[in-house]
Amino acid sequence: MATMNISLPDKMKEWVEAQVAKGQHSNVSDYIRAVLRKEQDRADYNAYLQNAVDEAMASGFSEMTVDDFFNKAQTAAQKRLASEKKSA
Repeated sequence: MATMNISLPDKMKEWVEAQVAKGQHSNVSDYIRAVLRKEQDRADYNAYLQNAVDEAMASGFSEMTVDDFFNKAQTAAQKRLASEKKSA
């Protein structure tokens, strides 16, 4: 495992040490790794969402109105329910 030294203001250092003292992490390095994992997950999720938005924008605009969309969804849900009741 690689080593990295960082500098923190005193208040931030105290806060990190207080988080470790709560007992959820065995030491400062463990805590920092957990924070970085969360940040990586957040960045990955944001990239996923941005990709979904980009794909949606590239697909163009729909001619369906909001009412059309909900009516279509309701019809599909009713058909699915009816199909599930028949097979039960």
